[in-house]
Amino acid sequence: MDNIRFILVVTFAMLIYMLYDAWQIDYGPKRETPVAQQTPQDLKEDLPTATGEPQAESRAEAKPIVTEVTEPDAIITVTTDVLALEIDPKGGTIRNLDLLKYPREKENTAVEWVWNLFGFSKPEKDLSPIRLFDSTAERLFLAQSGLIAAEGSANAATHHSVFNYEKDQYYLSEDQDTITVPLTWTNNEGLTVTKTLTFKRGSYAIGVNQTVSNDSTQPWTGRQYKQLLRVPYKDEVGNTFIRTYAGGVVYTEENKYQKVSFDDMASDKLNVKTTGGWSAMIQHYFAAAWIPPKDQENTFYTKDLKDWRYVIGSYSPAFTVEPNSEMEFNAQLFAGPKIQPMMEEIAKGLELTVDYAWLTIIAKPIYWLLNQIHGFVGNWGLSIIGVTLCIKLLFFKLSQASFRSMAKMRKIQPRLKELQERFADDRQRFNKEMMDMYKREKVNPLGGCLPILVQIPVFISLYWVLVETVELRQAPFALWIQDLSAQDPFFILPILMGITMKIQQSLNPAPIDPLQAKIMKMFPIVFTVFFLFFPAGLVLYWVVNNTLSIIQQWYITKNLEDAK
Repeated sequence: MDNIRFILVVTFAMLIYMLYDAWQIDYGPKRETPVAQQTPQDLKEDLPTATGEPQAESRAEAKPIVTEVTEPDAIITVTTDVLALEIDPKGGTIRNLDLLKYPREKENTAVEWVWNLFGFSKPEKDLSPIRLFDSTAERLFLAQSGLIAAEGSANAATHHSVFNYEKDQYYLSEDQDTITVPLTWTNNEGLTVTKTLTFKRGSYAIGVNQTVSNDSTQPWTGRQYKQLLRVPYKDEVGNTFIRTYAGGVVYTEENKYQKVSFDDMASDKLNVKTTGGWSAMIQHYFAAAWIPPKDQENTFYTKDLKDWRYVIGSYSPAFTVEPNSEMEFNAQLFAGPKIQPMMEEIAKGLELTVDYAWLTIIAKPIYWLLNQIHGFVGNWGLSIIGVTLCIKLLFFKLSQASFRSMAKMRKIQPRLKELQERFADDRQRFNKEMMDMYKREKVNPLGGCLPILVQIPVFISLYWVLVETVELRQAPFALWIQDLSAQDPFFILPILMGITMKIQQSLNPAPIDPLQAKIMKMFPIVFTVFFLFFPAGLVLYWVVNNTLSIIQQWYITKNLEDAK
């Protein structure tokens, strides 16, 4: 097997797949997202029931405790050290949630200096924070919760009910660690629901408590539900060459981590009962998840609403609140960056929203190593270099076998060329003579392929770790590289990558076929252009990996040549 041909086929296959994937997302068939208009029927269709079908009973109008009715456009604002968000008194829905520690774009002083040096106007940067929940129709994404009454019980507060509130602004001061936002609803017939949202310093987890107080003469039976509603997500600030999953996810003890795409929601409604677990909507770097009590049985469901709106959530078993008593329903909402150590502490399996797919078993140890190295060096760029070095050491023997095989192939290359010219008109004879030469010189034509094949899953896993790790987003390395998740602003790393690839290519045996030789000469140029648009962190990995490979391959080749 020709080593060069094998590498060529694998590389072109990967390029074709990535280009096809990017083309489908950018230019493939898309569904338009019209402005959502709610009708009275919609107010029933987006509510869950025990069967997962649209809500059959009519919704009772919510009435506040006091006679003064809450204004329809009134909004409660909450600001902590990491979150800024709005709470709609209509249902206590969380919307327009900004992640204050994560701006959409980042200033780069090195780039600004160059722009100023040449007298160009500085490109405008959007320094506003990432908005996860959004109330606009084009980017609709809401966190809703409420109570569904059982048949025969008085209607309770859904996410359409209007709550009364104490004040419309909450701010976490320096001497505070917690903010509590109480909302109250009553049917004026003895049933009162108090929804309390709790925010803590430095936390992206929001506590949601719904207390049902029954001062009527009849028992009340109902369920708590929690759901996320959004339109299909489109990343407007990410790298166009990096494609990650955006859609629904559920985690159950039975099926573990399970993706539920928007197409899945449209074609087959989810209806799964389990103890614990969680439901989420995820996107690149960020996620929102409703987490019910871990010891409570819940039913996870999805809904496909009109105007391309999709719902994923869960509801609890039915509970009965006797007259003159009360009951609490608890849940937790996570809305923030996908930082794995933090998510592991919030809920079991929540860190799996950092999606490595079938390579998770390899990728998670790589992420752990990356995180451990960062704990020592304090720089994510140096951490990438450290991980690359560790992986190189791990596969040192395999790489050594591969490079030794390539060096031997290079050594007999002139004689193979001579055989090709001698038997130019007899391909069968040429193949026989070539195999005989491999046997005499003890050269294994598969020796350069198999070690590379074994390492491919590890290299792909590292690729996805670098792509999915939110800690690398806008993380500085050195000098002009101030964002490892963005492309190199001066294209220096991609050019270095092309140079190292050319040097590495010169150490490999050249193809006998002239056409293959010409194609191989183009590879460094093609890959350099391709890598111009890749995140700097990924290109840094390739530069370091190529450099280490050059050193190792040069050493092995030199030793074999000296042993002539």
